[in-house]
Amino acid sequence: MYKTSIATLTSAKKFWLSCDLEPRGCKVSDKLRILGIDPGSRLTGFGVLDFDSDNASYVASGTVQSIDGEFPDRLKQIFESVSEIVSQYRPDVVARESIFVHKNAGSALKLGHARSAAICATFESDVEVFEYAPREIKQAVVGTGAATKDQVQHMVISILKLAGKPSADAAYALAAALCHGHQRRLKSRLASNPAIAGVR
Repeated sequence: MYKTSIATLTSAKKFWLSCDLEPRGCKVSDKLRILGIDPGSRLTGFGVLDFDSDNASYVASGTVQSIDGEFPDRLKQIFESVSEIVSQYRPDVVARESIFVHKNAGSALKLGHARSAAICATFESDVEVFEYAPREIKQAVVGTGAATKDQVQHMVISILKLAGKPSADAAYALAAALCHGHQRRLKSRLASNPAIAGVR
């Protein structure tokens, strides 16, 4: 029911922040599988990454297409497809974009329903869900919160050294996963070095 944009497993390069800058003992040692989701009423991107210490490895990505049928039927497609993705890849956590103000009230309402369908699909697996503002995701991957989706797509390909080109929606979902991995690492660094915990 969902279409993957890259079918082969691709090895990723070392996490994009240099480990040489980290104080001793700050590395995140446990492994973590992150599912990034970019919900949409017609196209929902997903991306799965494995983090092992400071290394991010690409697992899979793709797009859930919910284009045909009445809106409730499309929501059902999103729910069932994301449920299947979670069952297949068994993520430890889910990362998604937080709610943002949309100029079109109707589009915002449909997007809200799509987001709810995607997140409800993860409940049976009891995974923790993290939300990040659009600017946080773009800042983590591109270096600026004002980046376009094309720029996010380009940097995701570069960071993960992908052999193929994921769709814009799948790339943004991968960016959400990278953003969570980045935030997790920063929190670990602060926890291991209380002297810098108050630094902004």
